[in-house]
Amino acid sequence: MKIIRLCAALLVASQLAACASAPFTIAPMPPAKYQVLGKAEGKACGSLGFLSTAYYAVPIGLNTRVERAYQEALASVPGATSLVNVNIVEDWQWLLLVTMRCTTITGDAVKEAA
Repeated sequence: MKIIRLCAALLVASQLAACASAPFTIAPMPPAKYQVLGKAEGKACGSLGFLSTAYYAVPIGLNTRVERAYQEALASVPGATSLVNVNIVEDWQWLLLVTMRCTTITGDAVKEAA
């Protein structure tokens, strides 16, 4: 009976630990003076699954998708160092045994003005 309780506790602990990610500020404060360079857009996706729908437990690229979308948006406008007027859109779809979750970030790309 002790072994069953120990296994259950380890299973719960591993599930809770697997769902952690580092915090990320999506739109940091812009510089005091900045120049708008144009519209920027970036998209990144991740998946969650490999089990039945009620027990999705395996994140693949899921926790970093917002940061990757932000970096892609910055890269879409040469010279951009930050975004202002940020908009975030999340969408998802089922793909066989996983759900694909995508984040699209749009905004005005800016750089610090002298």
